[in-house]
Amino acid sequence: MSTFHLQIVTPDGEAFDGRAQKLFCRTITGDVGILPHHCDYLTALGMGEARVVMEDGSVRRAACIGGMLAVAKGEVRLVATTFEWAENIDAERAERARQKAEQKLAQKNLDAREEQLAQAKLHRALVRSHVAQDR
Repeated sequence: MSTFHLQIVTPDGEAFDGRAQKLFCRTITGDVGILPHHCDYLTALGMGEARVVMEDGSVRRAACIGGMLAVAKGEVRLVATTFEWAENIDAERAERARQKAEQKLAQKNLDAREEQLAQAKLHRALVRSHVAQDR
């Protein structure tokens, strides 16, 4: 099977640098799949699950939140605000974050900004919980 070079980085450092067969992730306009020989491409990342089919055919899953995805000359770079491999997600912490966000959203006196922030925190917690559950 053909592969491509994939680099995944975050503000905390490098999460992956190696060969992959496929990359699936959420962009701001929907899900995208990257295969070898993909055309040059640049997009903003959304908030969702990422799946990497490794060179050996195994699949690794991660919570991927915000950033950019770039494909140029056969090289793929994912620069994420947050990228957590499933095995590194603290499921209990994600559940506590979900509960806290839901409690905040239940308050009646939130202004629009507070509500938007609580919704984003809830979405993030749900993504992390989903990825952690299916390890």
